[in-house]
Amino acid sequence: MNPWHTGTVEVNGLTIHYTRTGGAKPPLVLAHGFSDDGLCWTPVARALEAQFDIVMVDARGHGRSDAPEQGYGPLEHAGDLAEVITALGLNRPPILGHSMGAITALTLAGTRPDLAGALLLEDPPPWWESATLSAAAADEDRWAGIRAWVLQLKRQTRDELIAAQRAATPAWSDEELGPWADAKHRLSLNVINRGAPTEVDWQTILRRVTCPTLLITGDPACGAIVTPANVRTLQQLIPHLQVAHIPGAGHSIRRDQFKRYLGVVRDFLPQC
Repeated sequence: MNPWHTGTVEVNGLTIHYTRTGGAKPPLVLAHGFSDDGLCWTPVARALEAQFDIVMVDARGHGRSDAPEQGYGPLEHAGDLAEVITALGLNRPPILGHSMGAITALTLAGTRPDLAGALLLEDPPPWWESATLSAAAADEDRWAGIRAWVLQLKRQTRDELIAAQRAATPAWSDEELGPWADAKHRLSLNVINRGAPTEVDWQTILRRVTCPTLLITGDPACGAIVTPANVRTLQQLIPHLQVAHIPGAGHSIRRDQFKRYLGVVRDFLPQC
């Protein structure tokens, strides 16, 4: 097994960091969720690195990437990811994204359909239910709650974070907990800065998604955010959308039901 290596790409005036498993294999890009970073994909990368050259990108404000004061909407994240794919010379890789990373992947595929070979979307925020992002992102109370949550996490030591998360999510493997805690300490508080949101025309963008697309859903009763009604709306915008439901999983589907999740991902990737 080749050792993983790290690198950076200069994109949109920022330095974006990534970790790559390497090897002469087809690429697979992994886009993490809010407050995570690239290495939070470590268990998935370990499971798939024999078949794929996996590129785990730290989104702006996360991990070891630069953190501008503003600019944390899906268009900015998608623009960064598009530049990383181009700079690394990746030829239409499949993109597996979780939450924020999933909406980033969707946005990229709709704005740069030439770059994404396929999408695998783990419980993305269902912003397609609004005509534009403005309506979906204007919840000031929600962002105040997120700010309090992030500050509370940053006041804890790594060991305290791991112990609390292990108690809260006993289904998560130990391999998940360390990267999860490290990501919280590396997270920039700039990611919480929310100015006037950039308008995103979801109707137009999502109708331009033509690559194979898989939506992976969990159970809202367990904390997943995509509902059956959200699925039906997205299927209207992306008629070729495939859906894989994993029962007993919350928002972090892969962490809650790792074996089932990995099976779904493995089954879909040969279609890419």
